[in-house]
Amino acid sequence: MKPATLAVHAGVADPVPGQPVLSPLVPATSFHAHPDSVGFSANDLTEKTPHFYARWSNPTAETLEQRLAALDGGEAALSFASGMAAISGLFLHTLKAGDHLVLSNVCYAGVAELAHDILPKMGILVTPVDTSNLQAVADALRPTTRLVHVETPANPILRLADIAAIAAAVHSHGALLSVDATMATPIAIQPLDLGADFVVHSLTKYACGHGDALGGAVIGKASAIAALRKESLIHFGGAISPFAAWLILRGLETLPMRMATHQTNAAAVTEFLRAHPRVDHVLWPGSATHPQHDLARRQMRNFSGMVSFSAKNDPDLARRLADRLKLVAYAVSLGKTRSLVFYIPTEDIISSSFHLDAAAARDYRDWTGEGTFRLSVGIEDPADIIADLEQALG
Repeated sequence: MKPATLAVHAGVADPVPGQPVLSPLVPATSFHAHPDSVGFSANDLTEKTPHFYARWSNPTAETLEQRLAALDGGEAALSFASGMAAISGLFLHTLKAGDHLVLSNVCYAGVAELAHDILPKMGILVTPVDTSNLQAVADALRPTTRLVHVETPANPILRLADIAAIAAAVHSHGALLSVDATMATPIAIQPLDLGADFVVHSLTKYACGHGDALGGAVIGKASAIAALRKESLIHFGGAISPFAAWLILRGLETLPMRMATHQTNAAAVTEFLRAHPRVDHVLWPGSATHPQHDLARRQMRNFSGMVSFSAKNDPDLARRLADRLKLVAYAVSLGKTRSLVFYIPTEDIISSSFHLDAAAARDYRDWTGEGTFRLSVGIEDPADIIADLEQALG
């Protein structure tokens, strides 16, 4: 089945008269059991274990996982209560004291803070690198490197990483590769087909699409996901709410169509911003002016709705946008039906989350200036989005 069909039908049981057409919401936390089918300990969990307790599994979450695995071309998926729960679960399952993690030096702030502030306390060494530079990734690998984690496009500056090339380098070293493809979605990239071992999504973003549910997921080989479920999901406790899983399933049904509209609208908004006198530069992977546009064309089937832009010596622009915007919301997060914009000062993010050294900080500034406006272009009429931005920019 094609992605638009998988987004609606994957994980749905064969039709039975009298059963609901829509995937049902099952809010139960406990399920009927039998001594011959399930044990009290999670250590007894097998692939044949029926639903027993919602922290282990739930029918609604299972349907979501089957649909996500189908969309990403994976053998299995595991859902979590948030994107950070998914990444934390993956990191803490894969890494132990003495292991080494190579991480995109520009990525979601929560992931960067986990890697810099928490993992070293557990004896895990972390090396941040510019994962758009293949040689930098190769040079960072050590005998103790267990996992390389890249984010593409990178939040918030939309820098890209060549997944296939990095996968080859990582695997030749005997390490694993995980890819956070939240901004791209499975509609744009299937990292597993490009050689990644795991793909991670914050389902809160484009997968849900409506801004009303938190969720996260890891997709990969069935054996690896089963091990992740037994350790990270059951014992760390970050199980997704069945209602959130149901809302995200609803969102996935329109994901292919929404991503097409996000891309079309982002193209129009990018052209408007590039011509505006208050805007210094604009980054969108679908634009020929993006420094890695050739890679984007090779690797991405959809360029997403994320646009990054900076202002020309206008320190008050963020405040004016927050005060003046009517249609576009000045708010965090991304991937919603409604357009969102938020300002991320370069100095703040370098020092508080990314911990970039002097050379990496210069590279970041060269890429995005003294601050980035992260614009998540929604599915409104592009003319209305542009009109609102125009009146607010002044």
